[in-house]
Amino acid sequence: IYLESNGLEGETDPHAWLDIQNGIIYAKNIRDGLIKEDPKNKDYYQTNADEYITKLEKLHAETIAALSKIPEGKRFLITSEGAFKYFSKAYNLQSGYIWEINSEGQGTPSQIKNVVDLINAKKVPVLFVETSVDPRSMETVSRETGAPIVGTVFTDSLGKPGEEGDTYYKMMEWNTKTIIDALNK
Repeated sequence: IYLESNGLEGETDPHAWLDIQNGIIYAKNIRDGLIKEDPKNKDYYQTNADEYITKLEKLHAETIAALSKIPEGKRFLITSEGAFKYFSKAYNLQSGYIWEINSEGQGTPSQIKNVVDLINAKKVPVLFVETSVDPRSMETVSRETGAPIVGTVFTDSLGKPGEEGDTYYKMMEWNTKTIIDALNK
């Protein structure tokens, strides 16, 4: 998926890992790379990869099933950064954001106005904020629209070791549960 912001057109959006199907591809590639470098332990890498990929496939299927039950008009994901394009495409959600990628100016008046207009036009009921960004811009959007911030999601970083979202799987499990629970309200 390509970026759309002025001056960034044609650059690839780097947030592909937020589609669990891409996480499965990454796991297969890692497995294959480890086997290539250490063929003596092929069975070990294969077994671990199979177990991990099965978990990811199950989470992907559960996410599709749960989100498909939410009325289409409520399937809208608004975040600070536009990181959830891959997730939204994979799970049939509409998405919106304040800024597209963290290298841009973040939370400019025009960015906030654009997302406020989108939220009001689409009657978006809830908002999300990422763990890796300053929440003040989204708090402004919430005040301007009346839509509450109902969840915190992971995008550009994992949780701290021992806390929620501290692995790729736990991050995606947290994100999907947070999004599904909020959109179901």
